[in-house]
Amino acid sequence: MMPLEVIRVLDLTRLAPGPFCTMLLGDLGADVIVIEEPPGVGRRFDIGMSERAQAFNALSRNKRSVGLNLKEPRAQEAFLKMAEGADVVVEGFRPGVVKRLGVDHATVAARNPRVVYCSLSGYGQTGPYAGLVGHDINYISVGGALGAIGWPGTPPAIPLNLIADFAGGGLYAAFAILAALMARQQTGRGQWVDMAMSDGVTSLLASSASQFFSGGHSLERGVEFLNGGIPAYNVYECADGKWLSIGCLEPWFWAELCKALDCEQYIPHQGNRAMFDEIFAFLRGRFQERTRDEWFAELRQRDICVGPVYSLEETFNDPHVQAREMIAEVPHPEFGAVRQVGVGPKFSETPGAVRTTAPKRGEHTVEVLREAGYSKREVDEMVEAGIAG
Repeated sequence: MMPLEVIRVLDLTRLAPGPFCTMLLGDLGADVIVIEEPPGVGRRFDIGMSERAQAFNALSRNKRSVGLNLKEPRAQEAFLKMAEGADVVVEGFRPGVVKRLGVDHATVAARNPRVVYCSLSGYGQTGPYAGLVGHDINYISVGGALGAIGWPGTPPAIPLNLIADFAGGGLYAAFAILAALMARQQTGRGQWVDMAMSDGVTSLLASSASQFFSGGHSLERGVEFLNGGIPAYNVYECADGKWLSIGCLEPWFWAELCKALDCEQYIPHQGNRAMFDEIFAFLRGRFQERTRDEWFAELRQRDICVGPVYSLEETFNDPHVQAREMIAEVPHPEFGAVRQVGVGPKFSETPGAVRTTAPKRGEHTVEVLREAGYSKREVDEMVEAGIAG
């Protein structure tokens, strides 16, 4: 048994945030049905993705695929019939698109009042930016994160699209959907979840926002305790050109680091900015004396917050990552055992699992439409007319 195996999700999303949200639900057992355009219909950003690349695409795993051209009334009706038996609908279009397609929250809820309908967008369904197009870089700009990443006097450093797309968007949406499902147990009713990625980014800044609201402190690049401004919480290049991360914020961890590096004179000056230039110079020179892995092997034996800065190859070769089962293998009929990232949360009684690789586009159209009550003849007619496929 898996935690969400009784939950059926209809997934209308594209690109990263929505598919990551439904991947998380699928990993925990939800029956995720992706609604895609039939072959030859619509625009797809992943045009040209090889079958092998698709097999390794974790965002599409544990899902079934149905091809429906939602610009056609019969396809809209087919979706609504599917929604009658669904627990969750997730869409990631710009505000107003699902209404034009006839599959908006009001229309779906009229057929299924218990449905949890999540609209995941850049700026939400309301507000002056609601209609703006955008990507992670734009959402972390408006949300308040990008301006605090980087070094003083330099442009903001652009991170991978983890903060808005995956954390403030996909992960936050999955959390909100599960909360709405819990509420449904109490009320018997579903609801509409309006999840803006920019809102998610700002929410992730809760601690920093508290400092701003209480004392007017606004984050600056590279000068804060947690974004590179202090020696105790920083990265250092080692003799082999690789980097080591130090996170000794607590005084006792800092003291232990200073003892290990033979610089006990700096123990009282952990937060003394007047001494930072001297401390930085010493630590940078000291870490140049050995390789990254030599330093990690030594310092990890003591009560010191230390970690090697890994490439992805190093991460997946790390014995701890492997022991935590963060590499999953799933069989594929053509490519054999396909490796993907593992399931994050570990459950003692109802663990999640990677069960299937990404489906082919429209692979389950007939199967799912038959489950929705259509006869084989009706499905064949829709396929022949290009409405389904």
